[in-house]
Amino acid sequence: MTASTAKNSTLPLIEICVEGIDGLIAAQEAGADRVELCASLVEGGITPSLGTVKLALELASIPFHVIVRPRGGDFLYSEAEYRSMLADVEALRELGVAGVVVGCLNADGTIDETRMAELVRGAGPLNVTCHRAFDMTRDPTEALEALVRCKVGRVLTSGQRDTAVEGVELLARLVKLAGDRIVIMGCGELDAQNIGGVRQRTGLSEMHFAALKNLPSGMSYRNPRVGMGGTDLDREYRNTVTDRDAVAATIRAVRA
Repeated sequence: MTASTAKNSTLPLIEICVEGIDGLIAAQEAGADRVELCASLVEGGITPSLGTVKLALELASIPFHVIVRPRGGDFLYSEAEYRSMLADVEALRELGVAGVVVGCLNADGTIDETRMAELVRGAGPLNVTCHRAFDMTRDPTEALEALVRCKVGRVLTSGQRDTAVEGVELLARLVKLAGDRIVIMGCGELDAQNIGGVRQRTGLSEMHFAALKNLPSGMSYRNPRVGMGGTDLDREYRNTVTDRDAVAATIRAVRA
């Protein structure tokens, strides 16, 4: 699969990871080239609802790729989970989204080539990205070659570290190893202060980040005795949204 073309020729292409429609709108208004559309970023991103995708197709003025991840946690999926991923990919292809974001591993930390190749075939003409399941593989060089064999279009990676700054050496090496066979899209707590330096040291042609901030809920009535999950009761009255100003500032910083 070939990479989506940026809306202008200025590199790097910037993809913003967002949760839902409001995040997509904020990202495109801030100047993003592309969006990764997710639900539940607190889980690292899972598959958004069909209604979310349909409305995104109506409102988006830039391409968006949809994550296909049935749950949080590891990337070792049961047969039922995997079948649900195939069904999601086929449904998204029929809807006409620009791309899908997937990742499957074997228990030994290698890419599950059988499943990844089948997901690529199911995606048909769509762009296919391998998400940060790549960063959980035992050998990044081996994993990169496996993804090339599977005909995946790009891989999202922080260089197998928590941040792109920490993973910068591996990111630079992956860019060289990839050549024009697969796109390396760098990520990992990129912001206006560090994105330019990471770009300069790696030569990345695509970069990905989430610029999030917490806002208080608009609810005037609050029940302090009930939470919808976990132990953080205040979470029910705190919304995490895409920070349009931070997106714009980070894009300016890397293209200055």
